[in-house]
Amino acid sequence: MKLSLGPVLFYWSRSKLLDFYAEMAAQPLDIIYLGETVCSKRRALSLDDWLGLARELRECTRAELVLSGLALVEAASELSSLRRLCDNGELLVEANDMGAVQLLAERGLPFVAGPALNLYNAHALRELLECGLQRWVPPVECSGRLLQDCLQQLDALQIARPEVELFAYGHLPLAYSARCFTARAENRPKDDCQFCCQNYPEGIPLLSQEAQPLFTLNGIQTMSAEVGNLLADYPSLAACGVDALRLSPRSEGMGQVIGEFAAVRDGALPPLAVSGCNGYWHGRPGMLTVEGVGL
Repeated sequence: MKLSLGPVLFYWSRSKLLDFYAEMAAQPLDIIYLGETVCSKRRALSLDDWLGLARELRECTRAELVLSGLALVEAASELSSLRRLCDNGELLVEANDMGAVQLLAERGLPFVAGPALNLYNAHALRELLECGLQRWVPPVECSGRLLQDCLQQLDALQIARPEVELFAYGHLPLAYSARCFTARAENRPKDDCQFCCQNYPEGIPLLSQEAQPLFTLNGIQTMSAEVGNLLADYPSLAACGVDALRLSPRSEGMGQVIGEFAAVRDGALPPLAVSGCNGYWHGRPGMLTVEGVGL
């Protein structure tokens, strides 16, 4: 099974991003995603910078490099930037918005369908396969049963399965909004946010009234409080027909995380339980750690 490194979902400085990818180049990864998916105001690296970084990474890693686009396109300027991204001429694109799907289909280019596209059945997948879908990342709330049903539907329709890449580690991106929650938390207007996201390299924890972790705020993105972790579920992931596992970057400790997944991928026994949540995979509330509650 392949291991992929998803796009960085948080706003890190240019130097931190470059240092991070320099470290990741030495990791046992099969796919590395580059680019900004959350907010167009995050410009630590421009499109040309991302492409330049990709050229440098090609010299020191065997991993496939993919360029990810925004999950929420709101303005004409963002659509123009998305068009440039789709026309990059060098890298496969991950489409996280249907606007990107249309642009890529018009150009006859293959693409990765990101988790923000919300594809839940074979009929929707068939439409995008006809547009050029090459690899599918199911929504983060997709259960093992739903994934199996969807793949069986494709078989029944006699449609070749796309490569399946599952979100297996990291804060789960749950929703997007036109409002910037990080700016709101600092009493700043969205148009004058002063890039305050950089103050929170892993987002802002949001607690319930009972002081329990509930969500993580990351600009316009609402994420899970707990880190999703499917390492203990590796046998069931393989049995479902998953081809790749996506590990979403965190500000610290990613080398260790990748090493743990790589060890299990290479034959080590998966742990009986891990820290983090895995409820969605088992068809339960996503915040649950199923082993911990005995389900």
